[in-house]
Amino acid sequence: MATEPGSVPAIRTPRLELVSMSVPFMQALLAGDREIASDEIGAEVPADLRSGLESFLRYRLAQLAVDSSIREWLGRAMILTDRGGSRRVIGTIGFHGPPDEQQRLEIGYSVHAPYRRQGYANEAVRAMLDWAASEHGVSRFVASVSPTNEASLNLVRGFGFTPTGEQMDEIDGLELVLETDWPPPEGGG
Repeated sequence: MATEPGSVPAIRTPRLELVSMSVPFMQALLAGDREIASDEIGAEVPADLRSGLESFLRYRLAQLAVDSSIREWLGRAMILTDRGGSRRVIGTIGFHGPPDEQQRLEIGYSVHAPYRRQGYANEAVRAMLDWAASEHGVSRFVASVSPTNEASLNLVRGFGFTPTGEQMDEIDGLELVLETDWPPPEGGG
């Protein structure tokens, strides 16, 4: 795996490693070069990972071109290592940027279809919320979810997210906006 200046430490969970997406990784993925992308991230990249991330990759690359210091907040690959030591990207997670003017972070995530409904998203979201709270003192989080995405709504509700409004996303359409405080009060979450 290549390293670049200002590398961002991975966040570890019981089963996953949440590895920050480097600019070379995102560029290779956007160009459709899975071999270079896999080398950059240190794990096998699924063939269809790029198809769901094109807008994300373009947007994040533009953000990083303006301010590379925000990389720790942005996209991370969810990497699963199997018993034989093979590493594969099974999803993505990250915040939409650094904390906003109200000191909130918006989280986004996606798990590759063969790995859904196995608790990986829950594990990764918990790790990201814990990281932001313990490392940066952030305690308010936002999630924007399609009203028809029951799996994602159930996941964020499990972290105490409650509806605060709606928005129209130019790519994803209507989204419910939900917020939570983290960590939860004693005995919650």
